Amino acid sequence: MKRIMMSLLGMMMLVSWQVVHAEVVVIVNSANTESSLTKKQAKKIFLGKRHSFPGGNAAKTVDQAEGSATRDAFYKAVAKKSAEGMKGYWTQMIFSGKASPPEAVDDAAAVKAWVAKNKAGIGYIDKAAVDDSIKVLLTLP
Repeated sequence: MKRIMMSLLGMMMLVSWQVVHAEVVVIVNSANTESSLTKKQAKKIFLGKRHSFPGGNAAKTVDQAEGSATRDAFYKAVAKKSAEGMKGYWTQMIFSGKASPPEAVDDAAAVKAWVAKNKAGIGYIDKAAVDDSIKVLLTLP
């Protein structure tokens, strides 16, 4: 019994490590003419401080649902903010009338579908979920 418990604990730790250390990518519609994006540019777009890509085309953001490990990893890497920090940021931005948060969808599949349908769409997913329906502009560690 002890051996089984240790084995289960080891598997749970491995899965947790993989989720925490997953690579997150910033994705856009496959027709988007941009070829790359810097972390600083992504930060401005996702924090509502910029509404266009560096080339001038409109950018419309989409978020994963609150509580998503990918969402938390994305904002920690790009904005250096925790989930609570992001809630506070958006509360302040909404109250001041400066910006509104991105639309939130359920998961990576929903983000990919949303971005694939919206020519100006930009979102983020785990790198493992990338396919030909979207284009990657930035990979985050």
